[in-house]
Amino acid sequence: MIRKVNIVVDPETAADESKIKKIAAKSAGFNPDSITDFKVNRRSIDARRRNIKINLEVLISAGGSEYLPGITPFRPVNVERSREVLIVGTGPAGLFAALRLIELGLKPVLFERGKDVSRRKRDVARISREHLVDPESNYCFGEGGAGTFSDGKLYTRSHKRGNNLRVFELFCYHGADFRILSDSHPHIGSDKLPGIIKNIRKSITEAGGIILFDTKVEDFIINGDTIKGVITADNRKFYGESVILATGHSARDIYDILRKHSVEMSFKPFAAGVRVEHPQELIDAIQYHGISRGKYLPAASYSLAAQVAGRGVFSFCMCPGGFIIPSATSTSEIVLNGMSPSARNSPFANSGMVVEIRARDFVDYTGYEVFAGIDFQKEIEHRAWEQGGRCQTAPAQRLADFVAGKSSSSLPTVSYFPGVKPSALHEWLPDFICKRLREGFKIFGSRMKGYLTNEAVILGVESRTSSPIRILRDEKSLSHIRIKGFYPCGEGAGYAGGIVSSAIDGIRVAEAVNQFIKGNVKDHY
Repeated sequence: MIRKVNIVVDPETAADESKIKKIAAKSAGFNPDSITDFKVNRRSIDARRRNIKINLEVLISAGGSEYLPGITPFRPVNVERSREVLIVGTGPAGLFAALRLIELGLKPVLFERGKDVSRRKRDVARISREHLVDPESNYCFGEGGAGTFSDGKLYTRSHKRGNNLRVFELFCYHGADFRILSDSHPHIGSDKLPGIIKNIRKSITEAGGIILFDTKVEDFIINGDTIKGVITADNRKFYGESVILATGHSARDIYDILRKHSVEMSFKPFAAGVRVEHPQELIDAIQYHGISRGKYLPAASYSLAAQVAGRGVFSFCMCPGGFIIPSATSTSEIVLNGMSPSARNSPFANSGMVVEIRARDFVDYTGYEVFAGIDFQKEIEHRAWEQGGRCQTAPAQRLADFVAGKSSSSLPTVSYFPGVKPSALHEWLPDFICKRLREGFKIFGSRMKGYLTNEAVILGVESRTSSPIRILRDEKSLSHIRIKGFYPCGEGAGYAGGIVSSAIDGIRVAEAVNQFIKGNVKDHY
């Protein structure tokens, strides 16, 4: 007999499986000695009061030989001699599309402009150490995409788009901690993700799939209304049954190639702003009501949002116990992101703090067109680079000084390895962003007492929250609206906003490709 029970326990009890088992058995009306299997199905923290509690949903089996179901494993088919599907990009969308294609009996051939994880690590280290940005191998480009060196946050609101549980299961199958299946805000950790990405690569290649590193796609082979293949930078041509485009939001050169082929695209709203960093102890004190978190509570996080002058101002990619990282893809720009190791044990807490950007913002700014968002990103990223001293040193300002419109003569210690330089961000950030950020920080300071402080620092700029362009596709077939066999996918195509939603979109597109190829086979015969 299997029952589901909900129990509420203190943090110390929640860390002890034997205690959870006894309490859950009692709640279910079972004798603890009759339990054959149990697992925590959901786990969340209730920190609304000083008496902090952990909410657990527990599945429990007793009184027989019935065991709880495990994860559905990855079931590959040998695809070495199967029909080939070309995938441009090895981020979450591309990798999970490849895994699903293999399960469906199709052979993925993946093209990655950057390097494999091991070689890529050396290049990202050089950004902090020497301020040198390799435009093909950095925090955005390379095996696993931008997600490889991110926090690995798996929280998503994309439950209606596809099977997010399947994404979690595949991560677990390839080495992620099984707690991601139960935590309300699961994360893997920047220290764990590279190994998981290597395991995914092994699954793909052992099944007969191919991954080509240091291979940049520079053009597409399009005949009439059908895509036939891709052309790489070394002028090699590759042909396949379909092409999945999963290049991420920073591969801007892809949009130029698509424009050359008159591929239909549209402007997509996005968000931009700054990265804000506090001492983690301060965030813990605010969120845990001054109680020491000890060894049973995680580094505290926050999620903040407000409407200011008709726009959303909100926290983005909050990294408790994390670091701010340089995510530029060319030398003359500053782009910031955040990451956390699995233990979230850094003394810093950082988050993007961004403002909604809409098409009408560019009517007077650059003149609205499809590429206006990218032009805007480039301009503020270059401006941040100039303010930082024309290197990867980031312009920064104490938070309370920014809100008050004062320059900061000194800065606190920060997690950003390339370093920071005092800069009056309130003077050079675009006015429609700056004013809303300043008002937003005031609102957040009233909600979280102690948040608006000069112990915190803001760094510029957080500009690539999502793609400012959408490549238009038919939402029934998931293929491009005009080009047969062409499947724009994930963040770079404008259909996802994070690891899980990108992976889900990759799986959905792989299934759509399978249907397209089956249809072509029927037509052929």
